[in-house]
Amino acid sequence: MFDFHIHSDFSADCETPMEETIEVAIQKGLTEICFTEHIDEDYPDPTIDFSLDLPNYDAKINEMQRLYQDQIVIRKGLEIGVQPHLLSRCQQIVNAAYFDFVICSMHTTNKQSLHTSDFFQQQTVEDAYREYYEELLYCVTHFKDFQVLGHIDLVKRYTKNKQAKYDFHDLLTKIFQEIIPAGKGIEINTSGFRYGLPNAMPSNDILRLYKACGGEIITVGSDAHVATTVGYGVTGAIELLRQIGFTYVTTFTDKQAIFHRI
Repeated sequence: MFDFHIHSDFSADCETPMEETIEVAIQKGLTEICFTEHIDEDYPDPTIDFSLDLPNYDAKINEMQRLYQDQIVIRKGLEIGVQPHLLSRCQQIVNAAYFDFVICSMHTTNKQSLHTSDFFQQQTVEDAYREYYEELLYCVTHFKDFQVLGHIDLVKRYTKNKQAKYDFHDLLTKIFQEIIPAGKGIEINTSGFRYGLPNAMPSNDILRLYKACGGEIITVGSDAHVATTVGYGVTGAIELLRQIGFTYVTTFTDKQAIFHRI
């Protein structure tokens, strides 16, 4: 089993040491994991700093790989937070260090935090969703240095009590038409269940749309920020992929996709 979206205390919103999460991953029978620490520059909440100590992160990953080399495969990843005005900077960051795997995620829209701002109170749910997907489309059109899009319908997490009446498959199709020919994929982020959504992120209809658009690259990640949730929902997510018609789940080494038959 694989978990390709995990955080440690190198991320500003996590206090869990790598060792603790790795030990739990081994206990749960995971064979390969990837730490994907946050970098989210110009994040619009002054109470949190999503920078990353890249030299010490690299040293820690190398130490963990040596220590646990006979028990589990550990990859070094990054979750880069994109905003339209930061895309050149995002490219510089990704090129500044070695990563096995980069997740492109959007945690803000119109320079507002989806988590802490009143973005959703300023407009209808439908307008908020459309602005989110339009901004994400712009980002993936102008930034290509990643392997998968993270939690592509994250916007649903913040309006779970009032979902949009429209599915936005038109914009999602345009996003997929950008990333699929470029050799990029998406993830299933199982944290959706932990946050009270009826599905992982993305929802099943978006997974089917991705497949219909020709998408094949897909990773599975728990988005764990505490050790107990590493591997959460991964087995069920892989079974869901099989039911939808996917034949592979993907991992990455040195940014190269490795396909595992399911």
